[in-house]
Amino acid sequence: MKILLVNPPRSPENKILECAPAEAKHFIHKKLIGPPLGLLTVAAAVKDFDVELIDLKGEYDLHPDGPALAEIMKGYLETIQPDIIGVTFIASEFYAGIEIFRAAKAYNPNILTVAGGLHTVLSLQDFHLPEVDVVCPGQSADMFREVVIAHAQQKSFDHIGGLYINTSEALSPTKPPRAPWNAARENFIMPQRDMLKRWISTYVVGGRPEPVTYLFTSLGCPYECSFCSIWPQFDKRFYQRRLESIIEELKQLDDYKIVRFADANTIVDVNFISQLIDRIHEEGIQKEYVMDIRFDTTVKHPWLIEKMAKAGLKVVICGFESFRDEELKKYNKDSSAGLIEEAIHIFHQNDIMLRGNYVIPNDYTLADFEAMSDYASAHRVVYAGYTILTPMPGTIFYNEIKQDIIDHDLSKYNFFNSVLKTTLPLEQFYESVGKLWLIKKGSDVI
Repeated sequence: MKILLVNPPRSPENKILECAPAEAKHFIHKKLIGPPLGLLTVAAAVKDFDVELIDLKGEYDLHPDGPALAEIMKGYLETIQPDIIGVTFIASEFYAGIEIFRAAKAYNPNILTVAGGLHTVLSLQDFHLPEVDVVCPGQSADMFREVVIAHAQQKSFDHIGGLYINTSEALSPTKPPRAPWNAARENFIMPQRDMLKRWISTYVVGGRPEPVTYLFTSLGCPYECSFCSIWPQFDKRFYQRRLESIIEELKQLDDYKIVRFADANTIVDVNFISQLIDRIHEEGIQKEYVMDIRFDTTVKHPWLIEKMAKAGLKVVICGFESFRDEELKKYNKDSSAGLIEEAIHIFHQNDIMLRGNYVIPNDYTLADFEAMSDYASAHRVVYAGYTILTPMPGTIFYNEIKQDIIDHDLSKYNFFNSVLKTTLPLEQFYESVGKLWLIKKGSDVI
C-alpha cells in the first residue's frame, strides 16, 4: 500500500503586494515559511506503510519557474504510483488541493483521494466534488490510519467514526461516533521530520541561513476573536501538551536551530510556560524561538517575557489588530489598545524582535489610513505587518457579514485581498495598505 501526502502550493493572490509602492514591496509578507506540521504527523501515524510526502511550497521555492501543478503532479504520480493520496487544505489553497486530486484521478481513477486540514472542518460542504473520495476533518491522523488499513484490506470505511464519504448525493458521515482523540496529550504523535530533507533549505526566514521548524505546545485557543478560525476549529477548547513531550521533541531537532512555536497563543497557562522554560534551561537546549504572544499577556507578566528572552526567545509575533478600542471590541479581542505601547517597551527592553500585526477593515477611509499611519509611526516595532480583515469561512465574522461578500474566490482568502466592497476605490485601498508596510523600526524582514 503506497501512500502519497501532499502539501499544496501557496495561493499567488496578493493585491497588497501588487499595488504597493515599489519601496514597500520588499517588506510585504509574500509567503508562509515552514514545514507542513500536520502532514508530518499524519506521515508518522502510517510510517509502517510505504509513505512519501511532497511539500509543493518548498518545491516551488526551490524551482519558482517549475512546471505547472498538474504537470508536476503527473511526474510524482508516475514515479511513486500511489494507492492513496492525502492533501491538507486551507481556504486559499483549496483550488490547488482539488487540482492535485484531479491530477491523481486523471492518472489513475482507482487512487483513493483523502482530504484533511482546517478547511475540512470549517467548510465541509466544499468537498462534495467528484475528485474527493473521503474527508477526514480535524486532528485526524488516527482516522487516516484506519482508512489506510481498511483500504489495504479492501474493506469499506463504514466502521470508522468521524469520516465523511463522498457519494453522488452528498458527503455522508459514517454512523459510529468518533473515539476520543486528544492530539496534544495522550494521542500526541511525534512528527516525521526526516521526510523533508529535499526542502529543508527553503525553511529559512529573515536572511538567516538556518532552517526553521514548527513545534506546537498547545492546540486550540481559549479566546474568541471574531475573525479567527482557530478556536472554531477546536470548538472553543484548549489543549496543553505535556511538558516532557515538548522537551523530548526539542531534543530531536538537531537540524533546526530556530523553532517556531505554532500555537495560537504560546502563553495561556503562565505556570506551565514558566516550567517549560526551566526545563529547557535544565536540559541545556540551545535554540532560538519564535512565538505568538498577546500584548495584554505581556503587560500582565513582564517577568515571564524576561525569563523567556534569556532562554532563547528572539522573535515575537503580536496581534495588535487595531489602535482603536472600539475596533478591538468589535473583533471581540478583549483587550485595550492602551496596552500596546507598554507591551512594545517590554519586548524591546528584552531585545526581542517584535512583529506587530494590524488588520485593516474594508471601510477605511483616507482619514483612517492617516490615523493608522500616525499611530504606527509613534509606536514603532522592528517589523509591522498590515493585512486585510477577511471573513474566513467558519468564523463569527463570516457569519455576521457573509451577505456582504462580493468575491467568493477562495484563493483570495489569505488576508492580502479584500473580498468585501471597500469604501475607497479598490486600487487606492490596496495602495494605502501597502504604504503602511514602510513603517517600521528596523530593516529586518521577519
